[in-house]
Amino acid sequence: MEMASTLEIDEDGDNNKGSMWDLDQKLDQPMDEEAGRLRNMYREKKSSMLLLLRLAFQSLGVVYGDLGTSPLYVFYNTFPDKIEDPEDVVGALSLIIYSLTLIPLLKYVFVVCKANDNGQGGTFALYSLLCRHAKVKTIPNQHRTDEDLTTYSRSTFHENSFSAKTKRWLERRASRKNALLLLVLVGTCMVIGDGILTPAISVLSAAGGIKLDHPHMSNDVVVVVAVVILVGLFSLQHYGTDRVSWLFAPIVLLWFLVIGGIGIYNIWTYNSGVLKAFSPVYIYRYFKRGGKNGWTSLGGIMLSITGTEALFADLGHFPVSAVQIAFTLVVFPCLLLAYSGQAAYLMNNRDHVADIFYRSIPDSIYWPVFVIATAAAIVASQAIISATFSIIKQALALGCFPRVKVIHTSKKFPGQIYVPDINWILMVLCISVTAGFRNQSQIGNAYGTAVVIVMLVTTLLMTLIMILVWHCHWIVVLLFTGLSLVIECTYFSAVLFKVDQGGWVPLVIAAAFLVIMYVWHYGSVKRYEFEMHSKVSMAWILGLGPSLGLVRVPGIGLVYTELASGVPRIFSHFITNLPAIHSVVVFVCVKYLPVYTVPEEERFLVKRIGPKNFHMFRCVARYGYKDLHKKDDDFERKLFDSLFLFVQLESMMEGCSDSDEYSLYGQQTETSRDGLLNNNGNTTSSKIDTTISSVDSIVPVGSPMHANLTVRSSGQGSSQTETDEMEFLNTCRDAGVVHILGNTVVRASRDARFYKKIAIDYVYAFLRKICRENSVIFNIPHETLLNVGQIFYV
Repeated sequence: MEMASTLEIDEDGDNNKGSMWDLDQKLDQPMDEEAGRLRNMYREKKSSMLLLLRLAFQSLGVVYGDLGTSPLYVFYNTFPDKIEDPEDVVGALSLIIYSLTLIPLLKYVFVVCKANDNGQGGTFALYSLLCRHAKVKTIPNQHRTDEDLTTYSRSTFHENSFSAKTKRWLERRASRKNALLLLVLVGTCMVIGDGILTPAISVLSAAGGIKLDHPHMSNDVVVVVAVVILVGLFSLQHYGTDRVSWLFAPIVLLWFLVIGGIGIYNIWTYNSGVLKAFSPVYIYRYFKRGGKNGWTSLGGIMLSITGTEALFADLGHFPVSAVQIAFTLVVFPCLLLAYSGQAAYLMNNRDHVADIFYRSIPDSIYWPVFVIATAAAIVASQAIISATFSIIKQALALGCFPRVKVIHTSKKFPGQIYVPDINWILMVLCISVTAGFRNQSQIGNAYGTAVVIVMLVTTLLMTLIMILVWHCHWIVVLLFTGLSLVIECTYFSAVLFKVDQGGWVPLVIAAAFLVIMYVWHYGSVKRYEFEMHSKVSMAWILGLGPSLGLVRVPGIGLVYTELASGVPRIFSHFITNLPAIHSVVVFVCVKYLPVYTVPEEERFLVKRIGPKNFHMFRCVARYGYKDLHKKDDDFERKLFDSLFLFVQLESMMEGCSDSDEYSLYGQQTETSRDGLLNNNGNTTSSKIDTTISSVDSIVPVGSPMHANLTVRSSGQGSSQTETDEMEFLNTCRDAGVVHILGNTVVRASRDARFYKKIAIDYVYAFLRKICRENSVIFNIPHETLLNVGQIFYV
C-alpha cells in the first residue's frame, strides 16, 4: 500500500514511493488472498448446481414478488372501459408476451443484472461503479489508499480507447457530474414512488376478490380492507422480516404454480386460439385497428413488466445465475401461461375484464387462490418496501439524503434494515393513494409512469457502464441503448397521455423527494468545500510547538471532521478560544466510499500529524454504502486499538530504517526530516512540506502479521520509545476522552439569488433541524461532548 501524505504536499508521491512502499506491499500480501476470495465469491457459488437451485428458489420471494403479482391488474388497466373486438385481446396478449421477453428477460435478467456491484443492484449501485471508474463523485473525499481495498474492484483501459475518451469527457466539467448525479436521484426518487404505489395497487387488487362473491358489496369495503392490510404491513416493519422471510419463497413459488396451472386450464377450456399471439403480426393489427386508443393502452400493457426495476434493486446477495435460473424456469413460463389463460377467458367473456383475474379462477379453488393472492401481494409489497429502505440507506451513505435513523433488524442478514421515518411517510402516502383513488385504474396509471422513468434512467446509466466498466465496442453500446430507448420511449409516450388520470402522482412524489435530496446534497458539498478551503496550515500548527501554544491537559480529544486530510478549521477556532488542549488529539473522519462494503480489518486508516512530541493523529473510518455505522460502544474501542497498533507498526518501521531495503522514509526525505525535527521539533526551515510528507503518512492497520513483525524487527531504542508512547496513550485514555464536534451552519449570503436563499436558509436549514445529530449517530455521551460552532455563507 502506497504511503500517502496530505493533499497540499503530495506532488511527487507517485514518483518517489521510497522503499517503504515495498515493505508495505510485503506486509499486505495476505490481503491479496482474501481479495481473491472476495472477488471469486460468486464464481465459487456457480460450481454447485444444488446450491444454485436453492438460491434460485430463495430469490423468488425476494426478487420476483412484484413482477409476479402483475396479472392481478394488467388486463383491467389495458381495457378500462370495454373490449370492442376479441382480436384486441390477442393483440394485447402479443404485446405482453414481447414486452416480457424484451425487457425483463433479455435486458434485465441477462444484461442489467450483470452490472451489479458485488451482488448489489439499483441505481446507486450503478452510480458507485461509475464513481470507481471515473472521477464523477461530487464530494471529492476519496484518497489513493481507498483504491487498495479488496472490495474496490475496477478495470483499467488504454489511454486512447473510447472508454478513456468518455471518462475524460465526463470528468472535464462539473456540470456533467451534476447531471449524472441528478439522473441517479431521479431514478432513486421514482423507485421510492414505487415503494408507495406497489403496495397500494397489489393489495387493493388482491382485496378486490371479496367483492366478486358479494356483487352488491360497496367498493368502500374493499378499500377499507386494503387499508387495514396496509396499516398492518407497515406497522410490523420494525420487527424485520428475519422470522418470516423463510415463508416468502414458498408463497411466491406456490403463487406462480397456481397462476400457471389456472392459465393452462383456461387455455384448454375456453380458447386455445390465443396462442397465435406469439406471432408479432397481431401487434401491428392491434395498433392499426385501435389507433390512438390502442397506443394509449400501452400504459396498461406496461404494468405487465412492473417489478422489473425492483428485480434489479432487490438483487441482494443472489448470484446472477440463480436469478436467471429462477426467471427462465419458473417466472417467465408461468407468467406467459397466466396471461394467455386470462386472454382465453376474455375471448368468450369480454364483459368480465374489470375483475378478470378472479373471474377466470375455477369455482372449486376460488377462496384458496384468494388467500394465496393476498399473501403474494403482501410479499410483493414487502419486497419493494425493503428495497426502498435499502435505497434510502445508500443515498444517506453517499451524502444525498438527510441523516435519518437506520435500525439493523437481523443479526444473520446485514442487509435487513428498517428506517422508521421513511416507513411512516410511505404508509401515509400509500394509504392516501389507496383511499384517494379508490380504483386500480388511476393507481395503475401512476405506477406505469414511475416504472418507465426508472427504466429510462437505468438504460442511460447502463450505457456508461458498458463503456467505462465493460469496455464494450461502441456498436454494441449503440445497439443496446438504441433498442432499449425505442421500446421505453414508446411506453413513455403512452403514459404521458395518462398524466392527468393519475400519472401525476409519482411525478409529484418524486419532485418532492428530489428537492429534498438535491438540496441536502448541495448543502453537504458546500460544507465540505468550506472545510477543505479553510483548513489550517500545517506550518501554523508546527509553529506553535509541541504544546500548541496552550496547556496540554491529560486526556484524549477526538475531533470529528469531514476532512480525510489536513487539519479542520474548527481546531484552530478551538485552540484560539480556549486556554487548554488535551495531551493527545485524534482527528476522526467517518467517510463512505463508493463500494458496497469495507471489510472490518480494512476499516481504519491511521496516520500521525506532525512530529511525535505533538501527539496528534488522524483516524479515518471507512464504510461502504451497505455498511451500517451501528450505534455501539465498540467504535471507540476499535479506534484506539487501531491507534495503538499504528504506534507499534511505526516503531517497527523505524527499527528497520538502517536497512536500505526497509527504509521508513525515502532517501530525499531522510535528511530533511533529521534537519527539521531537531530542537525538539521546533522548526523554521523552508523545507516544511517535506517534513509533513514524511511524518503525515497514512498507514493501514489490521494485518495479522503486524504483531510478529514488530517483535522481530524493532531495535532496542525504538522498542523503548514505543513502550513509552503506549504507556502515555493509555494514561491519557484513562484520564478521559472528550468528543469535539464541529457544527457548521450554512447560510446564504446577502447577494445570493432568491432560489438559493430559499434552498439554503429554509429547506436545508429545516432538514438540518429535523435530521439526527452527529452526536446521536456516533453514540457520544452527552457529558463528554463539546460542540464547536461556525457559520459559513454561500
